[in-house]
Amino acid sequence: MNKQQLAAKIWASANQMRSKIEANEYKDYILGFIFYKYLSEAQIRFTLKEGFSQEDIRNLSEEEGETMKYIQKNVGYFIAYENLFSTWIEMGSDFGVANVHTALSAFSRLIDPVHKKLFEGIFDTLQTGLSKLGENANAQTKAISDLLYLIKDIPMDGKQDYDVLGFIYEYLISMFAATAGKKAGEFYTPHEVSQLMSDIVAHELQNRSEIQIYDPTSGSGSLLITIGKSIARYMDNANNIKYYAQELKQNTYNLTRMNLVMRGILATNIVTRNADTLESDWPYVDENHQFNPLYVDAVVSNPPYSQKWDPEGKEDDPRYQNYGLAPKSKADFAFLLHDLYHLKPKGIMTIVLPHGVLFRGGEEGIIRERLIENNNIDAVIGLPANIFFGTGIPTVILVIKQKRESNDVLIIDASKGFEKVGKNNKLRTSDIKRIVDTYVERKDVPNYAKVVSKQDLRDNEYNLNIPRYVDSSEKAESFDIYATMFGGIPQQEIEELKVYWDAFPTLRDQLFETVSPEMAQLKADDITTTIQSNTEVQAFNQKYYDTLSSFPLHLKTRLIDGLENVSIGKEEAALSTEMFDRINQIPLIDKYAAFQMLSNQWETIAGDIEILQTEGIQAVKIVDPNLVIKKKNNKEVEVQDGWKGHIFPFELVQEVYLQEQVQALATLQNQAVELTSEVDELFESLSDETKDSDLTNEAKDKLVAGELTKAVKEITADIKKGIVYGEDDDETKLVRISKLQSELKTVNKKVTDQTAALHLQTKQLIENLLGDQVTNLLEQKWITPLVINLNEIPTNKLDELSQKINHLTTKYETTLIEVNEQLKESQTALATMMDELTGSKHELEGIKALQNLLNIK
Repeated sequence: MNKQQLAAKIWASANQMRSKIEANEYKDYILGFIFYKYLSEAQIRFTLKEGFSQEDIRNLSEEEGETMKYIQKNVGYFIAYENLFSTWIEMGSDFGVANVHTALSAFSRLIDPVHKKLFEGIFDTLQTGLSKLGENANAQTKAISDLLYLIKDIPMDGKQDYDVLGFIYEYLISMFAATAGKKAGEFYTPHEVSQLMSDIVAHELQNRSEIQIYDPTSGSGSLLITIGKSIARYMDNANNIKYYAQELKQNTYNLTRMNLVMRGILATNIVTRNADTLESDWPYVDENHQFNPLYVDAVVSNPPYSQKWDPEGKEDDPRYQNYGLAPKSKADFAFLLHDLYHLKPKGIMTIVLPHGVLFRGGEEGIIRERLIENNNIDAVIGLPANIFFGTGIPTVILVIKQKRESNDVLIIDASKGFEKVGKNNKLRTSDIKRIVDTYVERKDVPNYAKVVSKQDLRDNEYNLNIPRYVDSSEKAESFDIYATMFGGIPQQEIEELKVYWDAFPTLRDQLFETVSPEMAQLKADDITTTIQSNTEVQAFNQKYYDTLSSFPLHLKTRLIDGLENVSIGKEEAALSTEMFDRINQIPLIDKYAAFQMLSNQWETIAGDIEILQTEGIQAVKIVDPNLVIKKKNNKEVEVQDGWKGHIFPFELVQEVYLQEQVQALATLQNQAVELTSEVDELFESLSDETKDSDLTNEAKDKLVAGELTKAVKEITADIKKGIVYGEDDDETKLVRISKLQSELKTVNKKVTDQTAALHLQTKQLIENLLGDQVTNLLEQKWITPLVINLNEIPTNKLDELSQKINHLTTKYETTLIEVNEQLKESQTALATMMDELTGSKHELEGIKALQNLLNIK
């Protein structure tokens, strides 16, 4: 089971187990126990590394004072053997909720003083909430035991850039957020938004050897962690990143600390505060009474939108002195100025805020003017609506710096780039890359981005509302009056396809002939054939295929031949750069569509590489039990239903190496379908009288099982005695049905036997794969699907052109004059019909009035 499957399984079970407990609350229990498991196993790994035997570990207790202090000093805490997560599992039915209370209390006592701030109170939310898991101790024990067994198989020693534990933790947080409604905003920023902000920050900081990052409204900490991971890709030592986090709500603050600790970040690199960001700024005096202002390289935040705050008495607060105070009804700019204050001169910040900050007046207008005049605002990025859980309002990311060389503002309207996932919109990886590339290149992109001068902003009274500068709306379709009346195709509308004519200069004249300077008409008999036969189109196709012809070998060399050295965190970016370099000079090709194909396939590739690098290449020969949920005694239980490949799907192996067996089985299956169809047709052809009789109802039921009913046996006996029935007689059809069913039973038995044999043969083949077969299967799974999709891009682009031309030709195919003539003919016919109507005087008066209304005489 890969990490995606494991995460999905845990979520499905947890969501069912939480019963009536709100998702926002239940997450604190399961995530808390995952964290306790992590701490337990981290201590065990440390002791084993230090040479402790299993017996030594079993003897760990508070009475072993020196050993306890040694472990505390090195891992930051101490957990006695009796309180370890693995011990709880070993206890079986002897485990109870009291064990959890005892363990969590002991943990709080045994934190190393140096790590007190990091760990103190981290399990408070879990401990105080245990009573909600059941009405009594037995019910609570049952609920907790179910949770422990659910998460016991999560591996806690991930060796990859994005380890299994981190993935599952993030997955669960996102799923709880999806069901938590408005409360989701308190603890979660969608990963795609975090990634977008992270990529922008990482690009700006990529040449620095030491980096400090800060999130003043940290929630679960996922935004801060994503930033750190993106920055780490550009650094030799990820331990040179220091994390600062501040969060108001206690339970959410605990999530921040858990999340940071479980990512393997050094405890000395984690500094957290549980406080109100606006009311209690980062302390100037630390616990050692040292003056310690906080200035960092990057600030990232997704603060609560437009919440009330108290600006009274903050006129002299250094965060707001140079810009002004946000109105008490909306704290958006208060958060922004707080973030800006904590930036170093060469720092960068990204913040998510509602659209209103771009144009609202009053105090906010004054602050916005000062930010623009001070050159702080670097970019405005408009996001799609409905992208955050719990709110559908459109939002923006503001990129802000303390010092900038330029004084313009880049405005990007990315509101149209997303995919619909359930009730929410979601940024695709290609949408993120398009935004980041546009930010890095800092240039105008029609209908998408514009670099706006400070003077233009002044002329617009410092209003940053995106539609003032970027029009991303789809152009409304226009209709040519002349063409509407007389037909033809306007030259102006053909010219709107200029991007195609630039790529294929001779194609336009092959498709259209000029009627007048304003009008043209289609001269190609077959649009698609004309396009495909054009020499420039053919050269375009050939150039594309030639450009990508060596890409599969490049992928094989890097991903398969160099498997051991692949860096999952960096490889996708390297491959996308390689692909972009190849197709950048080819007109019409949307490189971001190609990137999305690579990204989609990368999810599969990265998951497999993670397993192979962790478990070794022999993992390709592993088959796992295929577990499915079935009902047994009115309960859902997990049972095995055959096998499945650890890396290679059975279907792929069969498609590549067992084609003959697959074809033979398919032939039998088709035969069964044909027999079933023939039986159904014969049964439907029976007379209604026979169909309705008990005889055939009984026969139908038994014939399905391949049995002859008494009646059919009698009919068969009659035939043997020489009694002749006609071909269309129901009796003859019943005998034919019975014979077909007997044949079908035999075929179905063969299908069942051959399916089982093929399944077993596939299992054995996987378990005994040879080196060349492994390489071939990896190519078939990783590379072939991507190459097939990439090769469809030119065809799709040309199909798009064909559809546009078809639309042009049909748009004015029926003229308004023709429509008017048809209307006149219809009116005349209707008038004749109405003149022929007869009826009473009362009815005729009504008909006359209707004729006058319709102007029919």
